[in-house]
Amino acid sequence: MKPQLFPSFPKSPITGQKFPPSGANRRTFLKASTAAVASLCTVAHLTGCASHPGSQQPTRSAKTAPRPLVVSTWPFGKPANDKALATLQAGGSLLDAVVASITVTELDLSVTSVGAGGTPNADGVVSLDACIMDGPTHQCGSVAGVEGIVPVIGVARAVMEKTRHVLLVGDGARRFALQQGFQDSNLLTDSARNHWLEWKQKQSSAGSAPPEGHDTIALVILGADGDLVGGCSTSGLGYKLPGRVGDSPIIGSGLYVDNDVGAAGATGVGENIMRFCGSFQVVELMRAGASPAEACAETIRRIQKKHPSGAPLDINFLAVDKQGRYGAAGTGKGFPYAVAYSGFSEVLQSDAVPPRP
Repeated sequence: MKPQLFPSFPKSPITGQKFPPSGANRRTFLKASTAAVASLCTVAHLTGCASHPGSQQPTRSAKTAPRPLVVSTWPFGKPANDKALATLQAGGSLLDAVVASITVTELDLSVTSVGAGGTPNADGVVSLDACIMDGPTHQCGSVAGVEGIVPVIGVARAVMEKTRHVLLVGDGARRFALQQGFQDSNLLTDSARNHWLEWKQKQSSAGSAPPEGHDTIALVILGADGDLVGGCSTSGLGYKLPGRVGDSPIIGSGLYVDNDVGAAGATGVGENIMRFCGSFQVVELMRAGASPAEACAETIRRIQKKHPSGAPLDINFLAVDKQGRYGAAGTGKGFPYAVAYSGFSEVLQSDAVPPRP
């Protein structure tokens, strides 16, 4: 009896196939084995595995926090985080906490890129975008191009819970909001109007002036029971063309939540995020074993490879995983993001991803 050329191999963790495949000879076996090793090396690269000779150096230890944990973009995320924790401590649900916290930002007139007081579009009209996503049910709701209504994060939740839809836009979203009891409001402050008039004057006298403002609030929460939720809200790119919608209300771009893995949110130039489904990429990299910070950084590096060399990118991501690790990364010098849990509420600086050579 001839000796068996290959022992009984387990299934590949990458392909699900047994090695060697049925009828394989030595050449096909080596080819399949090489492919499997290459796939494993890809995972090792993402996780910074030092045992893989070609991998990057291990990243510094991922930050881990107790639950509930709230992470949001920009310094104005800090009071939002505090509101989220207070809502949870008072017995509110995770979704309650998302809406209450982002509403704080939407109603803060000093924040000129979110909600009331937001920078208007090119016609001088403030239009808002928002979304919300619930990890346990994988349900979500979004609104885009909504005029005269705050808080739009609450409208997004109503879309999720009271309709069979995910996204409502423009006048349809506004009429739905009014039907749900949201009040008609004047969102254009005197300050925003004056800046818009100045911008219009610059356009007529010196050609097209650069747009302003893209500081979205993206906020994710890991609950005490391990469930994940998130929300996102913005007034969008300053002086945008009427009808323009960025990444913020687009599930998988401005926000993505997978209750088995983690949650991620984005802020920056929406066009450069939505072209790549950025937040979805971050979550999928965490699924492959990357820490939140490394998943954010690797997503930026992937986008950089396809983005025109030398062109501004201006994108940032934050993430939380199921284990309570959190992190963030941004282009340039990175960006400030806020983290809060019991006994701690601070604004931190994200990792920075240098431009590609």
